[in-house]
Amino acid sequence: MTTPQLDEISTKGLKSWRNLNAVIGVLNEDQVSKMMAHEMTVGQRDTFITRLHQRFTALRTARERAEMLLGK
Repeated sequence: MTTPQLDEISTKGLKSWRNLNAVIGVLNEDQVSKMMAHEMTVGQRDTFITRLHQRFTALRTARERAEMLLGK
C-alpha cells in the first residue's frame, strides 16, 4: 500500500494529538481519508486512526444525507 500525499494542514495535524484536534474540524472528507490511510501505513497510532475514522464517518454521513435529501 502506498502512502498518500498529504497537504500542509494534514501533515500538521498528524504531528501531535493537540494539532489533530486543532485542525480536524476544518478538514474535508478526502483529507481525512488520506490521513487515515497514511496513519495506518506509517504512524499506526490507534487513537489517531480511531479519531480520524470518527470524523470520516461523520463527514460521509452528512454528505450522504444531503444527497438523499436533494434526491440525488
